[in-house]
Amino acid sequence: MRYRVHCDGASRGNPGEAAAGVVIYDEFGAISGRIALRLGVRTNNQAEYQAVLAGMRLVEQLQPSAIEFRLDSELAARQLSGAWKIKNAALRELAARVQAAAPERVPVSFVHVSRAENSLADRLANWALDRTAADIPHDL
Repeated sequence: MRYRVHCDGASRGNPGEAAAGVVIYDEFGAISGRIALRLGVRTNNQAEYQAVLAGMRLVEQLQPSAIEFRLDSELAARQLSGAWKIKNAALRELAARVQAAAPERVPVSFVHVSRAENSLADRLANWALDRTAADIPHDL
């Protein structure tokens, strides 16, 4: 099955406290998975890449036949697709981790989309940033 993975990274400060949001849709438009992660202190671009890495690891479990990542960060989308060079060493290392996490023989593409089209992933990233350890239920 083909999957569409919407990813967003957020950073309050640059660098600052960061988080990632990921929403996976199947080829029929149904949500197959989602995740919100706090990342610690990162730049916004690092948070974007971390969101893609989290999405790659999550979608791999679904045994996809093809994966399309949708990002509202033009920089991350173009760098990960190979259209733009990655000059920053930290982002190069994260890009290598993304490539290493990709399922073998599965086509993967990266597409830049509008912020509006990525709103649920954005909301998840900001939700993770707004939570503190005190918000986590201790009876889980």
